[in-house]
Amino acid sequence: MKQITIFLLLIILFASGCKSGARGRGKNIIIFHAGSLSVPVKKLNEAFEKANPGVRVLSEAAGSLVSARKVTELGKPCDIILSADYFVIDKMLIPEYASWNIRFATNEIVLAYRSESRYAGVTRSDNWPDILLRKDVLYGRADPDSDPCGYRTVFTAKLAEEYYQRKGLADSLLNKDCDYIRPKEVDLVALVQTGVIDYMFQYKSVAIQHGFMFIELPAEINLSDLGMKEHYNTVSYLIPGSEPGIREEVRGDYICYSGTVLDKAPNKEIALKYFSFLLSEEGQKIFMDSGQTPVVPALTEQLNAVPDSLKPFITDTLKLTNHYE
Repeated sequence: MKQITIFLLLIILFASGCKSGARGRGKNIIIFHAGSLSVPVKKLNEAFEKANPGVRVLSEAAGSLVSARKVTELGKPCDIILSADYFVIDKMLIPEYASWNIRFATNEIVLAYRSESRYAGVTRSDNWPDILLRKDVLYGRADPDSDPCGYRTVFTAKLAEEYYQRKGLADSLLNKDCDYIRPKEVDLVALVQTGVIDYMFQYKSVAIQHGFMFIELPAEINLSDLGMKEHYNTVSYLIPGSEPGIREEVRGDYICYSGTVLDKAPNKEIALKYFSFLLSEEGQKIFMDSGQTPVVPALTEQLNAVPDSLKPFITDTLKLTNHYE
């Protein structure tokens, strides 16, 4: 009888443990995010978990195109996608996987380097192409087929050719040092830190976060100015499409990060709470402290589809012009 009692107690304890574990897993949220968001997302996760005991945020960095394909092609479970380019969610996730897309932060392309980089003392915003094209200089960039920073670097090179009126400049830049193309922009950080390469095309926020020196490029080529949207639109790149062998055109645009909670998010309620926190004043401060400018109020083209809990933080992109004036 004693053995039977112990056996029954073990079954009860095991069942309770399973239920407790299931409840714990139910409070996990999964975020796929752009590599350049690694620092602010880490801070957001820590603050959110502290304010919500028992919740665990599992975040995974990758190029934004890769993050989207984890959902569309690999079917990986995910609650939130945070992309470095609103184009990715608009074109790859809506309407099949998501219903709305909110733009929440901006950035700009810079040329980052160390004080020990070759010619660091003479590199300026008007001579950087000549520095990069020197034979004894190595530079890196992100893969345009995987990462928005990669195709934005292509845009920057093409816009620089026009800005400096140097025919063939874009090809010269993009055909040099191809051995140092990496899947996402943050993969370049260690290459510069260790002196493997001298320079990298990088987001300003990432350069600030890692203490790099950087050259601020003219607004005509750094993709930071909403007022130059039409000018940026004059350049383009063909990214891999949803089917093998098919490529889709993405045009130059001002840099704007965006995010969504997927329609079939495993933990939608807590994911929406996290997204509200991201858009809140505390979330905005985290982005500011990480070198990125938050978009306040945030912007969307799908206002009617946005959950009511998020609407206090956003405005319709129809008001875009007035919003920035």
